[in-house]
Amino acid sequence: MSKNQKKIWITGASSGIGKAVAEKFAKEGWQVAVSARRKEILDEMAKDHNISSYPLDVVDEQNCKITFQKIISEFTEIDLCIFCSGTYDPKKEKEIDIKQSKFVMDVNYFGVLNCVKTVERYFKNKKRGHISIVSSIAGYRGLPNSSGYGPSKAALNNFAESIYFDFKKYNVRVSVISPGFIKTPLTDKNDFPMPFLRSVEFAAEKIYGGLIKSNSFEIHFPKQLTLILKFLRILPYKIYLFLIYKLYKR
Repeated sequence: MSKNQKKIWITGASSGIGKAVAEKFAKEGWQVAVSARRKEILDEMAKDHNISSYPLDVVDEQNCKITFQKIISEFTEIDLCIFCSGTYDPKKEKEIDIKQSKFVMDVNYFGVLNCVKTVERYFKNKKRGHISIVSSIAGYRGLPNSSGYGPSKAALNNFAESIYFDFKKYNVRVSVISPGFIKTPLTDKNDFPMPFLRSVEFAAEKIYGGLIKSNSFEIHFPKQLTLILKFLRILPYKIYLFLIYKLYKR
């Protein structure tokens, strides 16, 4: 492991966007620590000499701390964290499902909080670095059949905005990533048309470019979809709810 090699920790790295991003950073020469629950997939990924496997369930706060300490002891430092863990089951969001909503919030929101808290003191003491949180366009405003997933992502957006100010005082960058529809095992569960559906490779390229080549707070893509939703986000409730309901009824 080169002393001057840039180093990154990615959670949710066993599939979908997280896996593609890990492979992209490794291809670009970064040393990549990958975490997720599925150890066998991480170990397979670690056959790439730039990738190292650190199995983790982000819901377990203590496990997050232990895992990060292992990474630091072997990597000596981390420059960038991408917290990408997430879950989604559209069939369980057709109606309000309290148990499912709690599970989604535990993984998508509190799982990220556990990770951010784990690295907080490290980055503040270091006085440089970057924490990036993978959210979703589903967090912009309320959408049909998204009573668990949407609120978890909306909470992440608000959380990222809130901690931005505190970390900035320590010269630590905070950013949020808002993908549109990306073809992953999670979106494969959807039974509705997904406009501007893109590949995980497309997402990885956009994320890498946004994190490395710009200083934007939010990285969002594909623009054909996200700009429409950003416009809808500023509409008054009466107009927004009318338009979304009309589309939903089709």
